[in-house]
Amino acid sequence: MRPMTSKTNQLVLIRHGQSTFNLENRFTGWMDVPLTDRGREEAKRAGESLKAEGFHPDLAFTSDLSRAQTTLDIVLQDLGLTGKLPIQKNKALNERHYGDLQGKNKAETAKEFSEEQVHIWRRSFDVPPPNGESLKDTAARTLPYFEARIVPELAAGKNVLIVAHGNSLRSIVMAIEHMTPEQILKTEIGTGVAWTYDFTAPNGFKRRKLSAAV
Repeated sequence: MRPMTSKTNQLVLIRHGQSTFNLENRFTGWMDVPLTDRGREEAKRAGESLKAEGFHPDLAFTSDLSRAQTTLDIVLQDLGLTGKLPIQKNKALNERHYGDLQGKNKAETAKEFSEEQVHIWRRSFDVPPPNGESLKDTAARTLPYFEARIVPELAAGKNVLIVAHGNSLRSIVMAIEHMTPEQILKTEIGTGVAWTYDFTAPNGFKRRKLSAAV
């Protein structure tokens, strides 16, 4: 087992900036769509806020989807770290897979399946849409990766940046803040907003502040 350190370091979570499907009110999931101009601005403001706070990551993690990768690129550019930081990309950090709903407009989907049914798919913890994932399913693939690949880096005293998606990040937040399913379902992570945690092994995580990119 890797030796623990008492040094306090930081974990920063950032949801990607607004995507074209966010703007069009569509279920995105694993569909690879780009950022909007607003999304790129949100990413830039997130980077600027971290720079102002003096955050310096030692490595970064992101998903297999371009909207998260582009957001990370913009943040690192503002931090002056383009090409200077190890980056690990993995689909374990991808957004929740929305199955048959992917690409569909949310309002039109409510008309097709009923508002009540779509609300259950979107806001329940363990009921997936057809051929898709629930938040519980998302956590089942995100958290093993987080525990195996990211927590050891924090335990070794490194500052870590994760740029990913609303539901994969909520899975992590739920675990490190010891939230119940009911609590995490009420927790929203806005696009381009940084959540900062202090990490001290073996005591774990404590949320320090939110850095709003607005």
